[in-house]
Amino acid sequence: MVIIREVYPSLFKEISLKGVSIILGARQVGKTFLLKKLYSEAISMRLKSSYFNLELPEDLRLFNASDEDIYNFLLSAGRVIFIDEFHYIKNASKIFKMLYDSGRNIKIYASGSSSLEIHKHLKESLAGRRWVTKLRPLSYNEFLQKFKSNSNKKKAFDEYMVYGGLPGLIHISDASSKMRLLSEILESYIQKDIKSLIREENIRAFNSLLYLLAENQGSLISENSLSREVGLSTATINKHISLLENTYVCYPIYSYAKKLGNELKKSKKIYFYDLGIRNAILKDFKGYAFRDDKGVLAETFVFLQILSLIKQNMEIKFWRNKQGKEIDFIILKDRLPFIVEVKSSINSKQVPSVFYDFIKNYPETIGGMVVSEKFDGVEMINGKEIFFCRFENFLDKIKKKLKI
Repeated sequence: MVIIREVYPSLFKEISLKGVSIILGARQVGKTFLLKKLYSEAISMRLKSSYFNLELPEDLRLFNASDEDIYNFLLSAGRVIFIDEFHYIKNASKIFKMLYDSGRNIKIYASGSSSLEIHKHLKESLAGRRWVTKLRPLSYNEFLQKFKSNSNKKKAFDEYMVYGGLPGLIHISDASSKMRLLSEILESYIQKDIKSLIREENIRAFNSLLYLLAENQGSLISENSLSREVGLSTATINKHISLLENTYVCYPIYSYAKKLGNELKKSKKIYFYDLGIRNAILKDFKGYAFRDDKGVLAETFVFLQILSLIKQNMEIKFWRNKQGKEIDFIILKDRLPFIVEVKSSINSKQVPSVFYDFIKNYPETIGGMVVSEKFDGVEMINGKEIFFCRFENFLDKIKKKLKI
């Protein structure tokens, strides 16, 4: 079956916009699939089009030329040009700008998997000439397209929690093949992306860092502690974490602190971009019901779905004070907080006491939510609606409440 990606309609609309549409994301999240689908659409619209995958030697060879030769080559390549892994073009931004300024109505779709490389190659301004889409693994709603019956919702949830949402797993049914593919994707990331960016002697330490970050996902990160455990300097740890962020493998979230002296103001947490990849790092593919880290999996599940909603006027943060009271996620929309707590197990619709503390200090809070396996409903505290939602429907409730 074909999964319809939520970003596709907006990407397709961009086909009529002169300039460059850039799709960014980690390996195996479906960038090539989207480019090929857009290419097929362009062909069906009878638009002269060309497709190049620069990880293929025969295609890359075409771009092993001077900027002027590449410009002239692309100028005659078609009305719509598709370039997969475009950062292999030495002066991509300069050439794209030349094409834009040529007066021709040329559209370029380009993909890349490392923002380090992308920013390096797009250092020349393309303001007003480019649109950027960040592609992530399948959201849970996208993943559910695989399960046509509501009776399969529990099976879908369990599968997503263990194997994640990388599109390549959709057509694989047996567990061993899924585990093997996840391990191969992880190995490919280390061999292709990381080996080209860090020294050979640091690869083992980098792998150790990956494991520690996966094991401590959702916990406060201490670079000093990681430095001692991995055997690298704090500066190198920071560099490696930045590398993980810039290759879209990890997402950091920072603490929300506005006015209180007892709040943690400079701390952060890190979440991997996919549950299956995290489980592959830990080599733990037990079912969700049998996991000791159910709470971490549930929290990550909620984080990844919230991440799929974030717009330009929104942020995700967490809140924790020096006494250890914590709220998993603060969704900020136009700087107003909506608070979310995730409970892997809960016995009643009882509002967490920390919600009272937060709302007392931040009365502008829009409302809140407790996400769990069991309860739906709503409670009122200090004039704020606190929703209780199950994992499978919390996203719709947040979208409605925040008018996304």
